[in-house]
Amino acid sequence: MDIEEIKTLTDLMVTNDLSEVIIRDGDKRILLRRGTHSAVGGGSHAAPVVTTVTSAPPPAQAVASAPVTVPSAPASESGQGRITSPMVGTFYATPDPESPPFVRVGDRVNPDTVVCIIEAMKVFNEIKAEISGTIESIDVQSGQPVEFGQVLMTVRVA
Repeated sequence: MDIEEIKTLTDLMVTNDLSEVIIRDGDKRILLRRGTHSAVGGGSHAAPVVTTVTSAPPPAQAVASAPVTVPSAPASESGQGRITSPMVGTFYATPDPESPPFVRVGDRVNPDTVVCIIEAMKVFNEIKAEISGTIESIDVQSGQPVEFGQVLMTVRVA
């Protein structure tokens, strides 16, 4: 797909007020997503974001509930692993303000354990540990912005 095709698709998204377009071609998937937010005096639309995935995607499901797999850093010689952010966004330790945190220091996790949520473009993405062990530290405060690859948690590998 070339840049002109992407521009055409983003124009169609804006014209038709679409928030997401997924294009699949064999094992390649292109995801165009844009967020919306209201501002005083009217709404504004964020520019579409293009993501290319080269492996076959999971079955279609609601984006807000689709867990994001996080490639955890490999365990070091000291037996520590890291859970890193797969995207730029806002880190949340709890599913909502009244709920307890997903994990606390000392909790055991496995690869399928949801450890936090990262909000990106008004979409809340569940982040899984992708590593087995015990949470040694949580390196980010809830509500704090995070960068791609930033260490969120340190895990003592089992």
